[in-house]
Amino acid sequence: MVINTNIQAQSAARNLQESQSMLGKSLNRLSSGSKITNPADDAAGLAVSLKLDAQVNRLAAAKSNLGNAISFTQTQDGFLQKIGRALDRMSELSILAQDVTKTDTDRSLYQSEFSQLSSFVTSSASKDFNGVSLFASASLSVTVDSEGNTFSMSGINLGIAAYTGATSASVATAASAAAALTTVKTAITQLASDRANLGAFQSRLNSTAEQVAVSRENLTAASSRIKDVDVADESTAYARYNILVQSGTAMLAQANQLPQSVLRLLQ
Repeated sequence: MVINTNIQAQSAARNLQESQSMLGKSLNRLSSGSKITNPADDAAGLAVSLKLDAQVNRLAAAKSNLGNAISFTQTQDGFLQKIGRALDRMSELSILAQDVTKTDTDRSLYQSEFSQLSSFVTSSASKDFNGVSLFASASLSVTVDSEGNTFSMSGINLGIAAYTGATSASVATAASAAAALTTVKTAITQLASDRANLGAFQSRLNSTAEQVAVSRENLTAASSRIKDVDVADESTAYARYNILVQSGTAMLAQANQLPQSVLRLLQ
């Protein structure tokens, strides 16, 4: 038996220190909700979760861009619907102006309405969405994923001949009304094509937005599995370490009492 060195107390103190360290780590996990409270807990897992979180945030930004692009196309289509009604009426006026029972004086009344509708179509070409032209010839590139890849959406140009031919036409005479009918029908055909393409773009954008949402959900789940603590498991571990600390403290007190038995040998 020795007095200067109490191996049992040192061992009990070391075990107690380890239990306290694990208890503190478990407490940090439960209070933060994360099982990686220090890079040393899982260095590789921390690196992967950081990259996943960054990708999730980029996907959120891409989804926002897609939502704005959808709103842009919906605004375009809203204007095209009104333009379509104007062209329908213009074609109707072109037929009415060819009535042999009408005089040019009568046709001038049709021309007045025809001109106003033409001006409406022409003015629509200058409309914009947050400063971006709704009807320009340039294509628009829409971000579709977290890597910055884009989808090119061709522009709808109301300044092409198919439309300007109709807006510059006249129904002031029977002959000009017949010519106007031809140009307005061409404009209607072009409008039908533009709206069909716009519908295709909207379908693509909606599908892409749904895909981005699913990808974001899956990546969030993957990141959660790496860094988020399982409260049920961790609370069980916390209870275990708490008991170890309490029992370790009691055993250290007992170990510190062992050298006192040497006193019996000295009596």
